[in-house]
Amino acid sequence: MPYFTHAHKDHIAGLDDVRAYNYLQHIDMPVYGTSNVLEQLKVEFYYAFEKFKYPGIPQIQLVEMTDTPFVVQGIPVTPLPVLHYKLPVMGFRINDFSYITDANHIPDSTYELLKGTKVMVINALQREKHLSHFNLAEALDVAHKIGAEQTYLIHISHKLGMHKVIEKELPKSVALAYDGLSIEL
Repeated sequence: MPYFTHAHKDHIAGLDDVRAYNYLQHIDMPVYGTSNVLEQLKVEFYYAFEKFKYPGIPQIQLVEMTDTPFVVQGIPVTPLPVLHYKLPVMGFRINDFSYITDANHIPDSTYELLKGTKVMVINALQREKHLSHFNLAEALDVAHKIGAEQTYLIHISHKLGMHKVIEKELPKSVALAYDGLSIEL
């Protein structure tokens, strides 16, 4: 199920690809997001929400969420409010797994929700300070504060450096994520 953290294009552009799931599952795809995110999806993917449904368009069921925990197919999901500069963004916690991308500030109330996380995913854009993303040092500070058994760094840019070089600099409990990474809890 797609959970949208925020409505920036690099995070929502793939929504059109739910067509394949619609075809295979013969159901509308539930899509979770805050009211602001869902409204932007209606703008960006207007054709999926028109009265006249053209054959083959994405079949989407919008599900509004707030910062209140909810359940999807028996699995509890806890929204994790953070900031991407001044833009509110939602991370998610599912059991012992927590995911936060495009953030540069985690409020104390969200740190409370992160207690006991075993696997953490957090953004680390580059080495230099950035206006709206954690840099490597900040992400490592967050990882240390949360204290997960394993932390994966995502949303990294070419400015961070070569994977094999950065990996050697990281604490044992922190690793760079990569395409195809599979996490089992």
